[in-house]
Amino acid sequence: MNATVSSTTASTTAADAAFMDRALALAARGVALASPNPMVGAVLVRDGKIIGEGFHTYEGVLHAEIVALESAVGTARGATLYVNLEPCCHTGRTGPCTKALIGAGVARVVAAMADPNPAVAGRGFKELRVAGIEVTTGLREAEARRLNEPFARWIVSKTPLVTLKSALTLDGQLALPVAPGRARRKLQDRWITSEESRAEVQAMRHGSDALLTGIGTVLADDPLLTDRTGLPRRRNLLRVVMDSDLRLPPRSKLVRSADGDVLVFTRAKEDSPKAKALRRAGVEVVRLGGSRGAQPDLRAAIEELGRRGILSVLLESGATMNSAALAAEIVDKMRVFFAPKIAGFAVPEVAGKKLGKARAAAGMRSAQQLRNVTMAQFGSDFAVEGYLRDVYRTR
Repeated sequence: MNATVSSTTASTTAADAAFMDRALALAARGVALASPNPMVGAVLVRDGKIIGEGFHTYEGVLHAEIVALESAVGTARGATLYVNLEPCCHTGRTGPCTKALIGAGVARVVAAMADPNPAVAGRGFKELRVAGIEVTTGLREAEARRLNEPFARWIVSKTPLVTLKSALTLDGQLALPVAPGRARRKLQDRWITSEESRAEVQAMRHGSDALLTGIGTVLADDPLLTDRTGLPRRRNLLRVVMDSDLRLPPRSKLVRSADGDVLVFTRAKEDSPKAKALRRAGVEVVRLGGSRGAQPDLRAAIEELGRRGILSVLLESGATMNSAALAAEIVDKMRVFFAPKIAGFAVPEVAGKKLGKARAAAGMRSAQQLRNVTMAQFGSDFAVEGYLRDVYRTR
C-alpha cells in the first residue's frame, strides 16, 4: 500500500469519526514526548462504549495499541480499535502490535493512515486482514498526516522537517523602526505580533525537537530561544546556532543557560580557544565545511541533526539566514505571521543590512511556490502556512 495515498476501505459512521477524533486527541498528548517515534493514540470500543485507550510516549515504551489493550475493561474480543497510524508488524523495542491485536480477538481496526515508512507501509494492514480482522483506512487521514509529518519527513529522508517561521509587518518589515538617538526599547515595545501569535510560536517551539537560528539574530537580540510553554518534554529543545567564526558571546543568554541543549555549527577550528571556552560553558561545537565568508553548510547541518534523531526543526532567524535556508532547499514548510502594522522605513535598510546583498548571497534560482496554503487568525494578526514539498515523499 502506498503510504501517501489511502482511501476508506469500508463505510464509516458518525460514531467512527468521533472515536477517531478521540484517538487523534490522545495521540497529540505525545507532543514533545514521543519523538523520535511517531505520535499514536488508540481507542478500544465494544458495544458503542470505550473500554480502553492510550497513547504512546518514548519513555513509556509501550505502543498506544498495547496501552489500550492493557487498560481495557473486560475482554477486547469482538471490539473495534481506532488508531491514527497503522499498527506495527515488526519487532523493535516492543513486539508487533498486530500479533497482540490478533491474539486479543479484536474484530475490527479503523486506522487513519498507513505507516509512512516505505519498508513497512501496508504490511500491518495485510497481516490483520489475513487473520480475519476487518480493516478500515483513511478516516481523518489529513489530520493524521499533519500530526506525524515530522516523523514522516525523517523516516523517508533521514532529515528533520524544517519549518521556517517569520513575523512581518504589512509592508514586509522584520522589525519596527527606532527613532534616531533613541535608547534601545524594551522587548515588549519591539514585538511585531500580538500576544496570541507569540503564544502560538511557543506552541510551535514545544512541538519541535530543535530551534535553528543564525549568529546575527543572537548578536542583535540576545535571545534565550527556549520552550516557555511550561508543558512537559522528554528532552530539552535543542538550540542550534549557525556561527561561521564563533562569535557567540560567552555572556550571552544562550551560553549562560546552556545545559547540554546548545549546539553551534561553525567553520572555525574545533580546538580554537573560542571553541574550548564555549565547551567549558556547556556548548557543543561542531565544525562543518562552507565557502569562505559564508555560513557553515546548511544541508550538512540538517543532515547531522537527522543523524541525531531530531525529527523537527523550527527556523527562527532574520532575512539573510532565511534566504540562505530557502536557497539551500532545506525548508519544507513556512509559517509567516502578519501584523496589521506599517513599519514605514526603507526596505534596503532592514535591520541595518542591505536586502539586495542578502538576496545576492542567497542565490535562489527561481521563486518557490507554496502548496496547500492555509490561513489562521491569532488576535489581530493572521498567519499564512504552506509547504514547499510533500514531506511524505523522499523528494
